[in-house]
Amino acid sequence: MRVLVNGATGKMGQEVCKAIGNSLDFSLVGGVNASGRTLPGVEMFTDLSQAIKETKAEVVVDFTIPTVVQSNMEVCFAARVPMVIGTTGFTDEDLVKWQKRAEGTDWKAIIAPNFAIGAILLMKFSQEAIGFFQQAEIIEYHHVHKLDAPSGTALRTQALMSKKHPQSIPIHSVRLPGLVAHQEVIFGLPGQTLTIRHDSTNRESFMPGVLLAISRIQEIQGVVLGLEHILFTDI
Repeated sequence: MRVLVNGATGKMGQEVCKAIGNSLDFSLVGGVNASGRTLPGVEMFTDLSQAIKETKAEVVVDFTIPTVVQSNMEVCFAARVPMVIGTTGFTDEDLVKWQKRAEGTDWKAIIAPNFAIGAILLMKFSQEAIGFFQQAEIIEYHHVHKLDAPSGTALRTQALMSKKHPQSIPIHSVRLPGLVAHQEVIFGLPGQTLTIRHDSTNRESFMPGVLLAISRIQEIQGVVLGLEHILFTDI
């Protein structure tokens, strides 16, 4: 599969390029960076539309920023190239809009707030646990350069838990040097607490999920939110 990485020179983009380059199943056909930055060993482009045409990309992996990701989706939608999106910042309205636009077309995209398998399991376990507890709170910890707060992972965890719990579940955001991506969900009952926690200590932790999403992109229908749609059958 011919893979084009949009946002290739960012920290996540570079890690994705490395993972795809080391994979036997995919071919890294290029990277995109609008500012013209280069990446050793990767053919770089400044324009996503041009890159898709010249590389004949079969899937675009997008790790850019919230302010441009939807314009990137417009380009891929027009070219009918599926997307694996790790960029966060989507509202519920954004998601509904793109799901409606994809209806009746063969275009598809996976929007994943988190690609770490452990983080997906944390969300699933938290959704199950909330049915047995009166209260819970979410604490997410990230590096100081993260652009959004709360994180997409925390918001997705909250949304999944809210399906089984009518009360609002608070989210606390921490931004400190030395952190990568960490989250814990604390549940409380009189006399006891339960804590479910996941830690990503480096960005390599997200790569198995990214590669899995690329390999399974053709199996989904339309636009879906969350890697759990290809990990579990009971979503």
